[in-house]
Amino acid sequence: MRNRFMIEGVSVSPDHFINGKRVSSPSTFETRCPFDWTNKLADVSRGDAETAALAVTAATNAFPVWANMTSAERGKYLHRLSDLIEANQEQLAIVECMDMAMLHESLRLRVIARGALNFRNYADIASEHVERMWSSKGTANRVIRIPAGPAVIITPWNAPFMLSTWKCAPALAAGNTVILKPAEWSPLSASLLGDLIEQAGFPPGVFNIVQGLGSEIGNALVNDPRVKRISFTGSIPTARVIGKAAAENIVPFTAELGGKSPLLVFADADIDAAAKKAAGQYDDSGQVCMAGTRIIVEDSIRDIFLEKFHAYTDAHVLGDSRDPTTTMSALIHPAHAERVMGFIDRARAAGDIIERGGNRIGGSNFIEPTLIIPRSNESEVVQNEIFGPVLTFQTFSDETEGVALANSTAYGLSAVIYTGSAERAERVGRAVRGGTVWVNTFLVRDLTAPFGGVGISGLGREGGDYALDFHSDLKTLQILEDSVV
Repeated sequence: MRNRFMIEGVSVSPDHFINGKRVSSPSTFETRCPFDWTNKLADVSRGDAETAALAVTAATNAFPVWANMTSAERGKYLHRLSDLIEANQEQLAIVECMDMAMLHESLRLRVIARGALNFRNYADIASEHVERMWSSKGTANRVIRIPAGPAVIITPWNAPFMLSTWKCAPALAAGNTVILKPAEWSPLSASLLGDLIEQAGFPPGVFNIVQGLGSEIGNALVNDPRVKRISFTGSIPTARVIGKAAAENIVPFTAELGGKSPLLVFADADIDAAAKKAAGQYDDSGQVCMAGTRIIVEDSIRDIFLEKFHAYTDAHVLGDSRDPTTTMSALIHPAHAERVMGFIDRARAAGDIIERGGNRIGGSNFIEPTLIIPRSNESEVVQNEIFGPVLTFQTFSDETEGVALANSTAYGLSAVIYTGSAERAERVGRAVRGGTVWVNTFLVRDLTAPFGGVGISGLGREGGDYALDFHSDLKTLQILEDSVV
């Protein structure tokens, strides 16, 4: 086991968390601060196939005891963990801020608290579950949830703590043991979660954390036949690889794969509110899967919308994510900044209009908030996810054309619609393809609602009972009526 290291006064372990203990690997990878790339935060244990097997063994051995607990008994552990997250909110916020560059104020006031809420809510949802019961053809019937087994959870580098808790909470509440593999670009808040799991008194092996590269340890995890569920958020190419492994072992698999969401604004909308929300899509430098990155505005309000949009965008401040005056963070990694700039440079070369921004600030991970007016709807910047501070701007003449543009990509994670008409909100809200469609708001989430995408945005649903059903095997128990007393 390696020595712990300090990040802004918070002690963090660089090692895996397996079977209730810290386990090191001889190889390491480094993690750096995105908004100050000269600041190397840590050398983190780099797991391999042997590490993966060790974690799956621990989860497999711990499964019978955890699965045989009642939902209420498991809920006590989840509630203790939730309380500990709240008690350590500031420490988690500063570590994730330094490791991923999400704004400290946002983490401290909102995001980390959501992580605590995930564990608490799923504990309560599982405990309050009522089995479906009915009579049919002379039999009494019940549908029973059975814990499935060890679950592999693979999370992305954006919002790593919240997304880890969002995925791990239903797995644990359903009675599964967990192997969490956080992204190698932002693994540190997950390591702190391991400390809190230990403090909450979870039985060894119920919750395990392994670190490393997807091609090494991730590949070994998803191919292990002892794994009974796989939940993944990340890229489409990686999902294809995981999907093949899941199919080979006949393992249920959910995937949330990002989006290219429309932000559709009608002339009868509150234009100021719509423009402000559109400028808000630059939050976290656009590294948000649900962001409305395709702004599609009715012709008649084009100029007034752009005027207001530019004014709100001008108010953004790029800087140190710890500074409360900062509104736009750095991108996660130089390689990602280069990828985003590749989209901008190709758009410029192809004749798309760079309406604003379009530049990387020095050699840093900061890119100016960028708006592109594409030469056509087939432009790369319209059709492909960029995952950076790059929005596109298009106009439409009538509702039919607006809906057609909104539905013109292969993605379908979410959509945002601005209108003052209740009838249009209902009509267009149903017509636009997306797993979640917001009208006159954005990013308001009910944890009991299903979440996921259509098209290449994903497979399956998370949230509420949908996630608990995924992490369970459903059994129908039929007993001949009047045959037992």
